[in-house]
Amino acid sequence: MRRLIFARAGSRPSLLGLLVGGATSVAVAAVALGATAVAQPDQAPPQTLLEATHLPPLLVMPGERVSLAFDVHCAQAGVEAPEQSCLLSGSLFVRGGSAGHFRELALAQNDAAGLRLLDSAVPDAVAQDPRGFEYYAEIEASGSGDRIRIPAGVGATYRAYPARNAVEVELAPRPLGSVRRGSRVITAPWGDGPLQVGLEPGPNADPIGASSFDADTSGTVVLLDEAHRRALRFARTAHVPEVIPLAIDGHLADLTIDENQSMDVLESVAPPGRGPFVRRFDRGGRSLGAVETVDRSPSQIRMGPNGPVVLEHPSHLWVPVAANGISLQPAEQLRHGRVGRPLRSGAEVVVSRTVDELRLALVSRSRIQTSWRIASPEHLGEVQLAEPLGDRLVVVVRVYDEHSDEFRVLVLDRRGLVQQFAVESADWAETAPLSRFRLIGGSLYQLGSDPAGAFVDRYDLEVR
Repeated sequence: MRRLIFARAGSRPSLLGLLVGGATSVAVAAVALGATAVAQPDQAPPQTLLEATHLPPLLVMPGERVSLAFDVHCAQAGVEAPEQSCLLSGSLFVRGGSAGHFRELALAQNDAAGLRLLDSAVPDAVAQDPRGFEYYAEIEASGSGDRIRIPAGVGATYRAYPARNAVEVELAPRPLGSVRRGSRVITAPWGDGPLQVGLEPGPNADPIGASSFDADTSGTVVLLDEAHRRALRFARTAHVPEVIPLAIDGHLADLTIDENQSMDVLESVAPPGRGPFVRRFDRGGRSLGAVETVDRSPSQIRMGPNGPVVLEHPSHLWVPVAANGISLQPAEQLRHGRVGRPLRSGAEVVVSRTVDELRLALVSRSRIQTSWRIASPEHLGEVQLAEPLGDRLVVVVRVYDEHSDEFRVLVLDRRGLVQQFAVESADWAETAPLSRFRLIGGSLYQLGSDPAGAFVDRYDLEVR
């Protein structure tokens, strides 16, 4: 009897290992949005390993041919040449739009460069459907009875949107190092004192500290001091921060605050056999409960239209962990997963990145309202922020070469690039991978650090 297994894992890879990489002399974060998704079996027999990675296309240009590939690893313990002992087969299920029956297509094995790939071309009529297309895949190790679904979860699918009228933007080459200075709004020295921020040792000897922050429209900044299991609230007019104890696990975490200044903390370390937790607190730090994330390596938490949403990994879906104050169980989370980040307004932002091209779209009611295609002469790293500001889109992306890196701030409108400037990476200490920027009103806030401590700078955007 065959078993259909949805993606879970008992052991959790390092969050930084999944999201941070680069073989240069600087730490360059790898794909964060438009990232690789991983599926693997849960409670599979110990002698069998079956897993697959996949890069969703997300945004498809007119006339673009689409082929979906799944890099599969399958091994059986105790068998000579275990990789070769697995016979793989699979199916891709696609449909135009978001309703109706899925069409089943066979996945063909197409090994290349030492990888075992299963792939299938998406029919042009589906790939170019004006409504976009949805899909999922099932892959089986023949004879083992094990099958994985990508993305995991009953009813979960990937969606690709047609970027038919994308605004084309070509960035001009510019030397790294010409950066803009912001206004410093808070500072917090490293240490174990009552108003200092702690450091935890990183896996590669790099320190981790002040791993996330958020701000509100009053100018109040909340800094997560995860090493001391607390938050520091810096009111705009206060001389010293308010210290708020939090019942968190003391490891790298991400933070988002609601309009009433309640806090949601996304932890990175999972208890054995569980997913990491999102822990909810009121303004004073009183626990409001906790909810387990559906995947083993979530990377980002933000506030959505009905509560906090989490960017999961390996499923690469934005999922709600609570709705209208009620926590959602893991199975329910994936059912509501989206490839785009749900915004408080109810719209979504979709981001897809390659080394030298960035595709972005604002989506409302499952239709693209505005999209951009940005070509860059410099290498592009992770997209730290992509959020609307009025009828514009503010984007922060890391750019790098073999010697240095910085963040590039882009302000886009329906005609193209409105504003561009660079800011220092300022990442002496590690943070949660996608936690360094917040857009509040017309101001961009950046969390940075140096050997003396952590700080937050503000950049007022020229929006008229």
